[in-house]
Amino acid sequence: MAFDEGLAQRVREVLADHAGVTEKKMFGGLAFMVDRHMCCGIIQSELMVRVGKEAYEDALAQPHAREMDFTGRSLKGMVYVGEEGLTEDSDIQNWVQRGLNFVETLPPK
Repeated sequence: MAFDEGLAQRVREVLADHAGVTEKKMFGGLAFMVDRHMCCGIIQSELMVRVGKEAYEDALAQPHAREMDFTGRSLKGMVYVGEEGLTEDSDIQNWVQRGLNFVETLPPK
């Protein structure tokens, strides 16, 4: 499975000022790690965001968001955002920020 390199570049630009960001190929796409915790990623042309269980329902209520069901089962705390929800740079900024908000609550690895 390939991933949208243009979307990856747009996410890189959002994360450019954050320390501890690395990229890792996973899920057949590209994951962005912050301090070794997965924050978000790209599968084909969709953004995958780790929002955590507490913010999960709110994230799902947003336009163009859906459950991440990569394995055939819903992964609670993770959502996909369809490309229709990523047309503006501010859309990507807002979704990546949701991922960053969750990762900041995690203990260091």
